[in-house]
Amino acid sequence: MNVPFVDLKTQYFTIKEEILNEINEVLDNTAYICGKKTKQFEESFAALLDVKYSVGLSTGTEALHVALWALGIKSGDEVIVPVNTFIATSEGVSLCGAKPVFVDNDERTYNIDVNKIEQVITKKTKAILPVHLYGQPAEMDAINEIAAKHNLYVVEDCSQAHLATYKGKKTGALGIIGTFSFYPGKNLGAYGEAGAVTTGDETLYNNMLCYRQHGSVEKYKHDFEGHNYRMEEIQAGVLNVKLKYIEKWTENRRRVANLYTKTFNSLRLEQVVPPYHPDYVNPVYHLYIVRVKEREKLMSYLNENGVQTGLHYPIPLHEQKAYEHMGHKPNDFPVASQYAKEILSLPVFPEMKDEMVYYVAEKIKGFYSK
Repeated sequence: MNVPFVDLKTQYFTIKEEILNEINEVLDNTAYICGKKTKQFEESFAALLDVKYSVGLSTGTEALHVALWALGIKSGDEVIVPVNTFIATSEGVSLCGAKPVFVDNDERTYNIDVNKIEQVITKKTKAILPVHLYGQPAEMDAINEIAAKHNLYVVEDCSQAHLATYKGKKTGALGIIGTFSFYPGKNLGAYGEAGAVTTGDETLYNNMLCYRQHGSVEKYKHDFEGHNYRMEEIQAGVLNVKLKYIEKWTENRRRVANLYTKTFNSLRLEQVVPPYHPDYVNPVYHLYIVRVKEREKLMSYLNENGVQTGLHYPIPLHEQKAYEHMGHKPNDFPVASQYAKEILSLPVFPEMKDEMVYYVAEKIKGFYSK
């Protein structure tokens, strides 16, 4: 059996006719940037997440930049981010001229360790930027409590957590601004680059609309300098189609993840640690992450047996060359450094069949049996 890490083609063929109709409509109307389809998506996405406003953008990285920019984050400021995340999170801070300040990850959830946040707060700290990593919401009550205590903004990085819930509330509605990526491999993915921000604040909403379009909401009238972060109509059309199915696809992801966990628990493999989440959190499993022994050998074995795997993320931010100027040592963030050697991403996608899950689990069992 061959088990791909993700299967975008199968999903595409189930909605191909709708997708092509949307794309052809854009081409026929020759309106390509931030038009009616973008507006439709913004309104539908906001409604789906139970927030007032959404702004469509061209990438998830730009969503992070626009969010912090709109909050006035600037040179000399500091923003707290988890060290276990993709570099786009910290890039959003640096694009504003501010300094990302790293915090180690929790040993069980892999999200930012809320018990270590206050240790790095200074007079320069302006915001906390939690990431709902792998599709699991961070501990938002504790984060918001710390933020309120120190008068800080909370901006959510929801790039992997479309429709995930924390105590019944959806991500993107848990801080002052939520940021999203619609990179093709995401749970809600465009057929190219796209992103969005969400907020309940009307002033921030209007400012972010301006920031994405050269500081303007009316042609040739510019209230301030902005950027060109506009969403393309073709991507908006694709996302509008996918919004019809995202809830069903999300439940399928959860089904696959739960079957993985149930199977691993029944196999009692000491070398495999399945993901953990508290009862009040409902993840969406953008990634199904396990911690394993002899990872590289296991990956090679699985690949030889037709199972594709991934690594998210093998090098924590503080060990990246891009941040060597910050002078961190690996043991500054011991959990992230240790886990980076053990984490493995197993195949997970909405169309994945039960027999594929069983096959992956049996092959992992076979590897350790030897």
